[in-house]
Amino acid sequence: MMPGVVADSVVNLCGAIGLAVAAAMLHRRDPRGPLTARLVTLLALVAALFLLRGIAWWTGNAALDRVSLIPAALIPLGALLVTEGLLRRHADRRLKLAALLGGLVLALAGALGPVELENEHTAVLSAFQLAGFAVCALLLLRRDRGSLLAWENRAIDRVAFGALIVIPFIITDFRVLAPDMPVRLGALGALLAVTAILIAGAGAEAQRQGVWLTLLRMSGAALLGAAAAALSADVDAAQLLRFCAVAMAGVLTIGLLGDALRAVLEAREPGVLDSIGASGAATRDELIAELTRQPIFESARRYREASLAAYDPPLLRDFLASRRVLRRADAPWGQAATDPAVERMVALMAARHATHVIVLSHEPVDLIILAVSVIAADPATETALALVRRLLVQAPETP
Repeated sequence: MMPGVVADSVVNLCGAIGLAVAAAMLHRRDPRGPLTARLVTLLALVAALFLLRGIAWWTGNAALDRVSLIPAALIPLGALLVTEGLLRRHADRRLKLAALLGGLVLALAGALGPVELENEHTAVLSAFQLAGFAVCALLLLRRDRGSLLAWENRAIDRVAFGALIVIPFIITDFRVLAPDMPVRLGALGALLAVTAILIAGAGAEAQRQGVWLTLLRMSGAALLGAAAAALSADVDAAQLLRFCAVAMAGVLTIGLLGDALRAVLEAREPGVLDSIGASGAATRDELIAELTRQPIFESARRYREASLAAYDPPLLRDFLASRRVLRRADAPWGQAATDPAVERMVALMAARHATHVIVLSHEPVDLIILAVSVIAADPATETALALVRRLLVQAPETP
């Protein structure tokens, strides 16, 4: 089997798996949303195209390759339906009729037409797809922003950004447009697009983390592909590009699979706030007892002023008055290391092997002291500690 065929097949199979996973993730987040249904349908259609192509090229099945032209011809119609959902407006009836009839004609011509016209069909199909994407982009750009909610405008911007990423890659799938490309990159572009859309749907901090993680994955995959290509004695630029494309498609697919699996596992295990919300705890001590069932709070212990006599509670009161949560890593917390209150707090945390202290009250002194493992110490845990403190402060001592 030719190296180009192998690379094309692997990249497309990775694209099919990745897009199927992305569709499942979107459906799981919003199983009944009308817009989500349209997005999932479009992703499923493109995933079917990549799957059929990958299998057809790997096995040399010409009939299956021609069948793959059916979903390829229907992609502009799917993109137009998604555009309608994003804009909450029906597209012009003539556009929908052109997308529907053009897709059906090209699908039937590709699957049942004469083989001698394959090049002509590919040229028309590529023009039809690119024209469909251009029309959808024009509709999105000319939208009335004032008639849409802020989150809807952000969603449209995310989809438009994903489309801009994928269009140059789609061109390489058509040999008529890019005859010298050693590997078809349409599936790789689709993986990048859905990854970008999923990242853009998160919060600002999560977006930054997602972008850096994706860049790390891509650069690591490119280096891995280059290293694998170097093992070959007769490596050239085309072979190097094939190795890098296969490695990047595989890493992006594995990343989507890992993200989806982590989301499923996290949903099965209730978080700290979910556990508190579902519990019947009414008092502060009951809430603390409920918290200790969570891994990050299993070492949590409450210390009132009477049990802290050895650490001079009157000295600690002023120090704790303006503080909510103390991290041992932040010591001396903006004070001099020789400050008596700082010395006592450091000694208290060292004696209890604690990493954090939650200040429930400074007068009288009332603390939650706990040790958070290095594995669990992340920004989400710090946020959970701050929210838990607020809940505990508001909880009554007695029913």
